[in-house]
Order: sequence, then structure tokens, then C-alpha cells
Amino acid sequence: MFSPSNFSHDDIWNEFPRLTNLGASSLGEDADMCGDTLDEAIQDGPRGRNIEFKQQTIQELHKLLSFTDEEIDRLTQTGVLNSIDPTADVEEPPNWGRYPTYRAFWEAVLRAFENDPEVQEHRSA
Repeated sequence: MFSPSNFSHDDIWNEFPRLTNLGASSLGEDADMCGDTLDEAIQDGPRGRNIEFKQQTIQELHKLLSFTDEEIDRLTQTGVLNSIDPTADVEEPPNWGRYPTYRAFWEAVLRAFENDPEVQEHRSA
């Protein structure tokens, strides 16, 4: 079983493959290409993904958010899940935005996926 207190990079890759995939796209080093603000980059996360990917991402986010704030911080700070720091007050691009905690950031990512029209459609079907 995965224990965030003694994780390795491989453990993170294995437990959160969809989240690490987002870190290579909308939540990665080129996140500003997915929007003018961090919120826009987050909203871009579900776009172009199939429903299976979206549902698996939601499951991974629920798993991540079940951990303590300290464990979420530790997992996020490794840079494996995403290569941007959503809590940093960056100057470029201007008005990029930031989140007060890693938990708040991941909750916003979860909302973006849960509110995706395709996910909503599958929930009501």
C-alpha cells in the first residue's frame, strides 16, 4: 500500500499516473500556454482527454485529497505531480494567480474535472 510518509518518485508515478500526465501538459512547465492565468490552465486540464482519463483523474484526486495537508505538500513539492508551484507568487506571466495551499490547488483541479461537461453527462446517464 502506498504510504505518503515514505514515498519514492516511482511510488508517486505508480499511484498517480493521470496527475503526473497533467504535469507534463496543462499543469507543467508550459502551463502558461494553456491559459493566461493559473485558473485557465487548470480549466484546460480536462480538454482533449477521453472520459476514462477524466474519471481516473477524479479518482486519483480523491485519493490525493484524502491525505493530510502535510502529506499533500510533500507529494506536490517533489515536482513529480506537477512542475509548477501553484503557491508561488510569480511575476511572469503577469496576473498569473496563485493558490494559498497545495490542497486548495488540487481541489480546484478536482472541480475542473468534476464539472467537465462530458463527466457530468456520464454521471447523469
